[in-house]
Amino acid sequence: MSKKLKSASVLNKFMADYYYELDEASKTKSKKIAWCTSTGPAELLRALGFLVYFPETHSAMIGASKTAADFIPKANAIGYSPDICSYLTSDIGAYLAGVTPLEKAYKTIKSPPAPDILVYNTNQCRDVQDWFCWYGRHYNVPAIGINTYNCVTDVTKSHIPSIALQIQDLVKPLEKVSGKKLDIDFLKQVISLSVKCSELWETILNSAATIPSPISFFDSVTLMGAAVVGRGTEETNICYEKFVEELNQKVENKEGRIPNEKYRIYWDGMPVWGRLRSHSELFKSLKVCIVASTYCNSWIFKDFDVNKPFESMAKAYTSLFIARSEDYKEQYIKDMTKFFKADGIIYHDAKTCPNNSNCRYGMPQRIEKDTGLPYITINGDLNDLRLVSDEQTKTKVEAFAEQLEEKLAG
Repeated sequence: MSKKLKSASVLNKFMADYYYELDEASKTKSKKIAWCTSTGPAELLRALGFLVYFPETHSAMIGASKTAADFIPKANAIGYSPDICSYLTSDIGAYLAGVTPLEKAYKTIKSPPAPDILVYNTNQCRDVQDWFCWYGRHYNVPAIGINTYNCVTDVTKSHIPSIALQIQDLVKPLEKVSGKKLDIDFLKQVISLSVKCSELWETILNSAATIPSPISFFDSVTLMGAAVVGRGTEETNICYEKFVEELNQKVENKEGRIPNEKYRIYWDGMPVWGRLRSHSELFKSLKVCIVASTYCNSWIFKDFDVNKPFESMAKAYTSLFIARSEDYKEQYIKDMTKFFKADGIIYHDAKTCPNNSNCRYGMPQRIEKDTGLPYITINGDLNDLRLVSDEQTKTKVEAFAEQLEEKLAG
């Protein structure tokens, strides 16, 4: 019988404390609040004393609540295309509607915290810049950011200086808003905590390389909440140490997340937030464990170096999987499927997230040719459930399980 992690209660408290602190600061103006994109530069903001809010986690909550389709048309009505990121359109749409999933989750929180400044990084996509700039205009506060390279095969010395200078250029406007001078030693402490967070998070994810796997992708997309919103804090690391301890015990006891695990699958792309439960149950019924993903590994930052804070942040943000070339991504997925002992690959082609959909330029076919790993592509979206066909997904996944059975039997 599979069981959820007991340590989940620690994460639940961590997330509640995080949002309540933001809400209190927003209401009382007791602390400055910076909005930040999920992959940085959170370390710099924390070092300047900001509480940091991540709109992408709010959008994921909207997606998980299955209400995004109620809000996306409101953003469409003010000029935001239905073809762009549904994180953006559902979040802005929810704001225009005066609705937030935070209220249902945390009762007294009626809205996201008001920003004093917004800081983006385009290493993910241009959409985050447009998203943050809309709120900057709405709240009449600065929206500043980093324009990172993309389609990078090898991160070289030629990439780092310009990004490091952009991060340094953020310091003065951030100091002006925060009312504090940047303490380099404190920045190094924050980066050190982020290094520890990345190490713990990687340990958690890598536990799935064990047969049977003690966790699945559907656990990881929830567990990663602390790595996203709390990176650079001691509280996050304490939280993850609890998970590592529990997972080590599960590995020792050979306790799998999926009872009688039969097939191991690698997931590429975003989750379908509004279908986490149904997808989890579908794969469980087929004895399939989704053991790893490109998505959850995006919050492992191996390049942080306390001795080179700006240069290492520049390297870490440029090294992000989503910012890399097809050649790099292809080799990365090959390496990951080998490490996690995957029997096949599922690609999620998310309609409104082309930057996180890696199946549009022949990569699945090339990887199958080189590795022999079968694959399927699921058409859907991260938030907009109008673009998801549950019946088609179920049919494809069931047929894929049959294909795996035939392949492994033969």
